[in-house]
Amino acid sequence: MSRNVKSMDCTPSAVFAVLADGWLYPTWVVGASRMRDVEAAWPQAGSSLAHSVGVWPALIDDETVSLEWDPPRRAVFRAKGWPIGEARVTIDVRRHGDGCLVRIQEEAVEGPGSWVPRALTEPMLYVRNRETLRRLAFVAEGRQQNGES
Repeated sequence: MSRNVKSMDCTPSAVFAVLADGWLYPTWVVGASRMRDVEAAWPQAGSSLAHSVGVWPALIDDETVSLEWDPPRRAVFRAKGWPIGEARVTIDVRRHGDGCLVRIQEEAVEGPGSWVPRALTEPMLYVRNRETLRRLAFVAEGRQQNGES
């Protein structure tokens, strides 16, 4: 399982405001390129958002399902990216000084991606999720500074 942690200069609520806006998904998730639909119930458990991954013209339409939504502490998603497979992504947030610490954990749970040895996948996931947290921080911190969260 790949784990990354980042300190952010915003409140946990600001982070969850970004996570709750499904239309922002490709802004902070590395690999997601566009949104196609966000269920009205997003991000409540069982709801989903439809996105595409890749670069045009090689786009793959897929979805992410919310498994657990406990703001401003924890969110768990099942991200689908076939033909690679599916991953369980857990985001934990806690106050830290004037800001917060955000931890993302990702683990392949189904499909070909789950068959690849962790020694090969974890370095790639680590780099990808380091950038994902960087992007999430830009959006959450910027929205908080502008009074949007």
